[in-house]
Amino acid sequence: MRLSVMVFGLVCVCALVIGIAAPALQDDDVRGAFMTSRPKDKPANSSSTAKVNRRRPKPSGPSSDKSTDKTPVKPGHPGQPSKPSDSSTPVNARRMGLGVTLFMRDSNGLAVRVDPDHVFHKGDRVRILLETNSDGYLYIFNTTDDGAATMIYPNADLDEAGNYLQAHVPFEIPSSLSAEERLRWFAFDETAGTERLFFVFTREPLRGIPIDDELIAFCREAKERCPVKPGSDVWAAVQKEMQEPLKTDKTQQYGKSETTNEQRGLGLAKDDPQPSVVMMASSPRPTLVATLDLIHK
Repeated sequence: MRLSVMVFGLVCVCALVIGIAAPALQDDDVRGAFMTSRPKDKPANSSSTAKVNRRRPKPSGPSSDKSTDKTPVKPGHPGQPSKPSDSSTPVNARRMGLGVTLFMRDSNGLAVRVDPDHVFHKGDRVRILLETNSDGYLYIFNTTDDGAATMIYPNADLDEAGNYLQAHVPFEIPSSLSAEERLRWFAFDETAGTERLFFVFTREPLRGIPIDDELIAFCREAKERCPVKPGSDVWAAVQKEMQEPLKTDKTQQYGKSETTNEQRGLGLAKDDPQPSVVMMASSPRPTLVATLDLIHK
């Protein structure tokens, strides 16, 4: 079973159905809570020509020189989030939320919303759109039939190896703006099977996983070790976070095309389409882990 991930020759995948690894707590207000932080009107800085910067924000203020950790990170170190500053995790911090929308290429080549429970076949092509309700760092890991995990995002060849997402600024994987059509979709081949994508969203970067220039340098020096495979400590931390309950809400509205704002990574307002599935942490903890199972028959 293989689903050719045509993004940067990184992934071979094959399968589809959405699943939340952690026990899901249904909450009628979870979607409303997620949408509350979307601005009413389109952000003033939205521009169709602006390139989204996914690099780690540079510290600001008098203590910025002392707050930046320049110590190189090597995969395999304990996979706990870096210790945030006292001011970054207030008691009333917003619960972390993740919106997931699955798109399928139709007969006209357009990306249309599809039910995550849809069963896919050879030749089908899909794209995933992610939206967060707060700023943070996104990591995407892939396993095939419960095999070893591989990190497919961040990637040394994408977004300058950055993985910082701003609240309600959508992120596509693969990107519809890729130069070639074949690079804009995950494509299912003839081999059936099941894949799982792990979405790890954190307030602070994970320890043990290089990003930005560190990831570029790491892959340049050790090409055979890229894409990065998380160390046992990192993966154990991800598995532990998966046990935390998530509140979830799934829409039944499918078939609409992907919008320009979604494709170009423009900040989304309340009147823009909502995610197909919204998942929120049940408490204001600093990490959220959710999964998307890809089922291919």
